[in-house]
Amino acid sequence: MAKKYRVTITETLKRTVDVTAESKEAAEQIVGDEWYSGKHILTADDFIGVEFEANTI
Repeated sequence: MAKKYRVTITETLKRTVDVTAESKEAAEQIVGDEWYSGKHILTADDFIGVEFEANTI
């Protein structure tokens, strides 16, 4: 008998951004703030992979 499954699809997007900062933490904060404000919008061009995970319901 066939079972019912719930399948989660996880797509991964990735982009590298250059920034000048005083430290690694500051660089991450700057780019994070820029991302939250909409400066870095990742698109299908940034796609690097997909995963599928099935679990029985």
